[in-house]
Amino acid sequence: MTVDAERPDLVVGDDGLARPRWASSDTLLREYYDTEWGMPVRDEHGLFERLSLEAFQSGLSWATVLRKRPAFREVFAGFDPEAVARFDDTDVARLLTDARIIRNRAKVLATVQNAGATLRLREDGGLAELVWSFQPDTTPEPRTLADVPSSSAESRALAKELKRRDFTFVGPTTVFALMEAVGIVDTHLLGSHRRGTSGVWA
Repeated sequence: MTVDAERPDLVVGDDGLARPRWASSDTLLREYYDTEWGMPVRDEHGLFERLSLEAFQSGLSWATVLRKRPAFREVFAGFDPEAVARFDDTDVARLLTDARIIRNRAKVLATVQNAGATLRLREDGGLAELVWSFQPDTTPEPRTLADVPSSSAESRALAKELKRRDFTFVGPTTVFALMEAVGIVDTHLLGSHRRGTSGVWA
């Protein structure tokens, strides 16, 4: 690997492709960056899963969540919101004893609550329609990692609306991370091989 002299936050891999440092030092993160992060997700199931995982990531590294994602999918019924909304105290107790996931009671309860909120949104267009309605007119153009914002006017507004709709663990930073992950904004560094590949931003 070599560092791009003009853009020191980019690392050129053995394959000749430039990636940010965070996606260059770990095989799992590199695969996630190359194939998934920032690609459009426009369905209820996909957005509910990513919203849930972003909530679990709060205060932790994304690598931790990504390594545990298969277990999360298993114990949360594939992140089917209809199934998760039916979880009761017994299910919560089961989850809190499962060492394969992040055992945070508040985050587990938030996931169950958010599943119910997701179902109720179906009466008003659905989760995907709501989330994507907050797509901004422009997207950041960061040259360095320091240029990447942690929130935006749109993420603050979406967080407020989600809370109004009875979602929880959806602060502006968590919501902005969701918007990055599902392609609503493109915060790939300029010069990265993934910049502009989502098709959302020309």
